[in-house]
Order: sequence, then structure tokens, then C-alpha cells
Amino acid sequence: MGEERRHIAVAERRARLALRHRLAGTAHAASPEEVARSLVALHGTDPATVYLAVGARLADAGKTVAELDRALYEDRTLVRMHGMRHTVFVFPAELAAVVHASTGLAIAAKARAGLIKDLVSGSDGRLSEEWLAEVEASALAALARRGQATVNELVQDEPRLREQFTYGAGRSYESAHTVSSRLMRVLGVEGRVVRGRPLGSWTSTQFRWAVAPPHPELPPSEAQPELLRRWLAVCGPATEADLKWWTGWKVTDVRRALAAIGAVAVSLDDGVTGYVTADDIAPVPGPAAPWAALLPGLDPTAMGWQERDWYLSPSLRPALFDGSGNVGPTVWWDGRVVGGWAQRADGALVWRVLEPAGVGREALAAIETEADRLRAWLGPTRITPRFRTPLEKELTTGQ
Repeated sequence: MGEERRHIAVAERRARLALRHRLAGTAHAASPEEVARSLVALHGTDPATVYLAVGARLADAGKTVAELDRALYEDRTLVRMHGMRHTVFVFPAELAAVVHASTGLAIAAKARAGLIKDLVSGSDGRLSEEWLAEVEASALAALARRGQATVNELVQDEPRLREQFTYGAGRSYESAHTVSSRLMRVLGVEGRVVRGRPLGSWTSTQFRWAVAPPHPELPPSEAQPELLRRWLAVCGPATEADLKWWTGWKVTDVRRALAAIGAVAVSLDDGVTGYVTADDIAPVPGPAAPWAALLPGLDPTAMGWQERDWYLSPSLRPALFDGSGNVGPTVWWDGRVVGGWAQRADGALVWRVLEPAGVGREALAAIETEADRLRAWLGPTRITPRFRTPLEKELTTGQ
């Protein structure tokens, strides 16, 4: 008979989440770099998410904006780039090569092929792959000269970026695409450019581009196990479905990477099989005290797993997710989502518990303390999530 698998129950999974995701008070981090390394990746589709996610985990939340700006735009110890599932993330700079090789190469090849096909067919042959190569080289040279630039600034140096072509001609979704928007996105997926300092404040969705810092080219067979190892160390145990969803890989790639790192199968509740790294078998004790947190929409913890029932009741999903599966701002109590929060136009920060079971006076007081903490460092800043969810909209309007 084979050796019996170790069982990791929900209580231990929540303990691991509290400590490894820097959410319990005693586990808060000292710097944005420490937060990013602990989580592997911070969702960057909504610029405000990065700051709010880091602020929720810093021991001194008041330093969030200044310290994150330093890490992203001065020291460049963190980099905002395309990664898993064709999504923008913020990674520790030392992971750029791993992310690019493990997930970016395959996506980039499809993105470039799609651009060339659409460019040629949508311009009746007026624009070609050779033409695009000339424009691309010119644009990258201009970007290198400027250091950072918006698309509008690059168009001044390379006017051909203004050229348009028709996407989906004759179909219901027919639209005009500009070479600049499609090309910069492809270059981003290819790891040749990264997003730079935004225009305006840290909540701005308008940003500059910068030439990507150089990094070594790794073979996918080396990069995929490394990325999976780092993520499992933070989010294990995780199921095969979780791993496939988070990475965006084929299941064969997931299984190959699991084998390469010697991942160990464990049993989860309901008889499900999960995986941990080989050095992560020992039981993990929980934090010294229960904890509360207010996390932003698209937070990497709330979006960390595909199978979420162990920390988020299915009954809460209609209120907390939009129609595309993006999570909104969430309220946490001791390892599970219990509600959501929002900021109104006048700056008032409001929250609501949707799952009252186990949420007593201690929990309500702790949640309000976290709300006060968030209010204090936001000050006059106003936050509107990029992806609006039913509860967030309801709380915002006060209805």
C-alpha cells in the first residue's frame, strides 16, 4: 500500500493564507518589494489595485504611495508587465525573465501573428509585415531616446503609428484599430516594453511606456517549474485546476512543471487532491490572533485560486464579482471573505458584512479598525474600481 497522503484542512489553508499573504497583523511587510515577493504577482490591470493591495499588507500603510513609486519608477525593483493569462501584473524585477519565458513567449507569438494578419487584411495590403518592422524599430528607438513616453509622444517621433486598419471587416464587431495601440500591446507581451510612470496620480489609468530592462533569456522548461514553485510556496496547497487557471498554461505544462519540482500531492476537504512543494509538508500553525482586512478589487489573494469555496462562500459571488469573473473590493475576517466595501464620491468609506455567521463584535471592531487604517492613508484620494461589482455600486450610491 502507498503512503497515506497528508490532509490539509480548510483551517490550515486559511492559516497559510493569513501568514504567507501578509494579511495577519503580525505578518505585515516592511516594503513593497517584500509584499510582491511574498505574493509573486500583484494584479496591475487597475493601477489603484497595486497600491491598495500593498497598503493592506504594509506595517506602515502611510508609506505605501511613496515607497511603491520608488520601487516602480526609481529603483525599478518592481516592474509592471504582461504575464499570466495575457494580464498586466507587477512582479519583482528578478522574476521578469521567468515570467516572460514561462508564459509570455507563447502568448506573444500568437499576439504578433494576429496583429500581422489583421494589419494586412484590414488595410487591403497597404500595410505589410515589412512596413510594421520599420515602424516598430523607429518607435523603439524613439522610446529609448525619450526614456519614457506616452503613445501620443511617440506618434510625434514616428507618425506612421497613427495609421489605422479595419478589424473584423463586415462583421458585427467591425472597428478601426490604430497601429500604435496594437503594436505597443504586442511589444509589452513580448517583454520589450513595460509600463512606466502614469500621467497624474497613482490612480491614473493613463501611463507612459518604457523600454524593458534587459533580462536573460530562459528556456520555458526551466522557467515554468520556477514560476510554479514560487507560486505553490505562497498559495499551496492548490489543485491542478487552480494551477492551470492561474498560469494560463495547458494542463500538460502544469503536470510537467509539478513533476519537475517534485511537488507532493495532499488531500483537501471533499476528497480533492492538492499540491505543495516538497519542503512544505509540515503543519502550519495559525496566526496568534484573528485578523481583518479590506482588500481591493482584483486583489491577488481573492483572485489567487480558481476553486475558492474554502475562503469565499458561493452565495457571496453574485454580489462581489462582475459578469467577467473580476472580484470587487472585499472584507475579510480570519481567513474568509465576509463582505465588501466601497468609497463614495464624498470620500466616505463604507462596508457591509454579507455572511454574518461567526462575525461577532470582535470581528466588527477589527474590520472597522482596518477601515480607519485605510481611510487614514487614502486621505483625499478617491478610488473607483475599474471593474464595478453589484455590491460596490450599491454601497457607493448608498442604496
